[in-house]
Amino acid sequence: MKKKRHQKIVDILEKYDVETQEELAGYLREAGFGVTQATVSRDIRDLKLSKVLTKEGKQKYVILKQEDGYMSERYVRVLREGFFSMEMAQNILVVKTVSGMAMAVAAALDALKFPEIVGCIAGDDTIMIAVRTVEETKQLMEKLHTMIEK
Repeated sequence: MKKKRHQKIVDILEKYDVETQEELAGYLREAGFGVTQATVSRDIRDLKLSKVLTKEGKQKYVILKQEDGYMSERYVRVLREGFFSMEMAQNILVVKTVSGMAMAVAAALDALKFPEIVGCIAGDDTIMIAVRTVEETKQLMEKLHTMIEK
């Protein structure tokens, strides 16, 4: 059932610009899947969905495909578009993003595979990044500044 639901989510995202989990859940229910918000949230994480800005200035869920040879540049672009500020708290880096972009920026950071990053937790506009050491947090901040400023 999970595999069929995931395939249906892919089909829905190819057909519609889905802005919210609730909207995605509605499409799934229309297709005959009895889903809860928690199920949809897990599916979004499992499929590595991210939100991106549309040309109209709205947001929509997309699937970031790993096989694309230009993906690292796309991840950097997501980082640049969503980044607002960052602040160090010992070995935790707190990144502020444009509202609604934290999940996309966190997914981009995970995909870029910085060796300093242990893991990311994203909300709506804030990401908490666990880093191994204080020194590596400083190094990561320098890397991010360099990527964003280019």
